[in-house]
Amino acid sequence: MKDEILYGFHPVYEALRADRRTVHQIYISKQPYSKRIERIRLTADHKKLSIKELSPNKLQAITGNPSHQGIAASVTPYPLADVGDILQTVSSGGSHPFLLILDHIVDPHNLGALIRTALCAGVDGIIIPKDRSAHPSPTVSKISSGALEHMCVAQVNNIGRCVQSLKERDVWVVGLQPNAPQSIFAASLKGALGLVVGGEEKGLRPLVRKKCDFLISIPQRAILGSLNASVAGAIAMYETYRQRWVDDNL
Repeated sequence: MKDEILYGFHPVYEALRADRRTVHQIYISKQPYSKRIERIRLTADHKKLSIKELSPNKLQAITGNPSHQGIAASVTPYPLADVGDILQTVSSGGSHPFLLILDHIVDPHNLGALIRTALCAGVDGIIIPKDRSAHPSPTVSKISSGALEHMCVAQVNNIGRCVQSLKERDVWVVGLQPNAPQSIFAASLKGALGLVVGGEEKGLRPLVRKKCDFLISIPQRAILGSLNASVAGAIAMYETYRQRWVDDNL
């Protein structure tokens, strides 16, 4: 696979911090002094990485995006994880896995927002399908403010089969469904858990919905349609966070 071009301060800086990709070249715009650019420069110097100054126009041509913030980097592709490895790593640390399963989220903005929240809420790994889904691209890294560089993301051929496999490994799988009778605030979300968030258009697909151990909904006072996928996912992840970590530490 060919190298990718990360752009923007947070994706590049977090890629340097995470140290999960090989960084081949740092590109910095010829512009007035910036503390953030200087931080990148110092980090790159410490890691003995090559830095090349470019005009803003050339930097935009390389990144293909005007939102490059004066910084870009040529890096190896995002290192996809393996579901089994994620589970093994979590269990070896003595914890119960908390996985986010995305059933065909196609908007990179939603994927980036979900990844950023997942990292903050203690999610151990994210599972996405290989087809008909947004992928962990430089754009998603930018939208996630670099959170992608620290998050484990696995791609699978079939979400339904993946859900079944997780259940066979004693992971409870719960799906977010707008009309589910059980409220998210009444459900137990502790233990080994896979939280499934459906796609923007149709939500959970029928087969995936059927394979879930149970379904939960987020209560709404106003009937204005369902919540945006990334917002609903954020609420569910933080309710899980509250149950798993906050309550036990009060």
